[in-house]
Amino acid sequence: MTEATIPVEISDPINSRILEVSEDQLQGFQRDPIGEIARRSELPIETVIERVRAMLDAGVIRRVRQTLLATSLAEGALVAWEIEQDKLDSAFNYLFEQDPFSGHVVTRTTDNVSAGSTYKLWTTLKVPQGYSLAKHCELLAPIIGAKAFRLMSAKKLFALGVGHMRRRKLDPGERADELANPTDTEVVKLNDREWQVLTAVKREFESDELVPDIWAARAVEAAVPLDEFLSIAESLNAKGVIGRFSTFLEHVKKLSTGEQVTRYNALFHWAVPPGRELDAGREVGRHFCMTHAYWREGGPEFKNVNVMGVSHGTDKELVLAHKAAIDQHLVEAGIPLLYTNVFWGGRSEIKPSEIAPIEYEKFCASHGVDPAWMRA
Repeated sequence: MTEATIPVEISDPINSRILEVSEDQLQGFQRDPIGEIARRSELPIETVIERVRAMLDAGVIRRVRQTLLATSLAEGALVAWEIEQDKLDSAFNYLFEQDPFSGHVVTRTTDNVSAGSTYKLWTTLKVPQGYSLAKHCELLAPIIGAKAFRLMSAKKLFALGVGHMRRRKLDPGERADELANPTDTEVVKLNDREWQVLTAVKREFESDELVPDIWAARAVEAAVPLDEFLSIAESLNAKGVIGRFSTFLEHVKKLSTGEQVTRYNALFHWAVPPGRELDAGREVGRHFCMTHAYWREGGPEFKNVNVMGVSHGTDKELVLAHKAAIDQHLVEAGIPLLYTNVFWGGRSEIKPSEIAPIEYEKFCASHGVDPAWMRA
């Protein structure tokens, strides 16, 4: 098959088989991630490489990378920004293009005026260990014209895994037999050698780097012998700082093929009685429709919601049906719902948040700020 005739549509049966595995099924560090995708999708490794390369070159897959559990490596939070409508686009552009530490940048609206509906811009934020999330937001607020911001750090993580392709087939209420296991968000300290390996592990792959022995070149890049490189990467995995090896699709924007992976991105809010956050999060996180689920404190701005999660879909009513099924399940589990809401995603851009301390020092210098002042 010539390069021009390799199918790149996500609807192609072979591509769909690959993506249902490669989006979020390869958890942790894999010595042979391409081979593992081939094994699980029951396809030759040559076919997997050919198809993933073609989809990446065509822009259908926007990136291929080993993700990190950055909540274990850097201070992080979800940030809601209160910004006037006429400043929204410029603020969005600035955070996406000029703040390396803001990852997901999303505009959000509610169906009705409700608690927090004036907070129209939402971002994920990471700052390297030892620096202050609040000070970073205080620096950005006047630059982007924000009237206020709400920082919501994760206390527990209950679900994290995108998998849009396989989630298309879910019915409302489908969930695991077992409760979701909560993951702590405590920061892990690494030594210089570990950072050396981690920096090489996390860099995005270009299409010509997608080869069977995928880590050999990265070991050279890190100036670490391959056996030691793999051993350190596996030890980092054991420390809980490695996420998944993943091929990322656009969430909402149309692909180069004209297809859309999803159309609706919903941030669900639940307020449950204090002391029941862990119970509620474990129930929410077991529902397969949830790509993310956290215990976060929304505060009075958001009517004291304390469990949040994200779900995607191609049909708004189906997304709401998933939400209704979770609401009903929480009540049946004996967890009272004090308040709930849905924030719908609009414009969105996603990039990995920078977490390297040296990059933060450069950022501070570019803004005429002493890095020491930005420390927590």
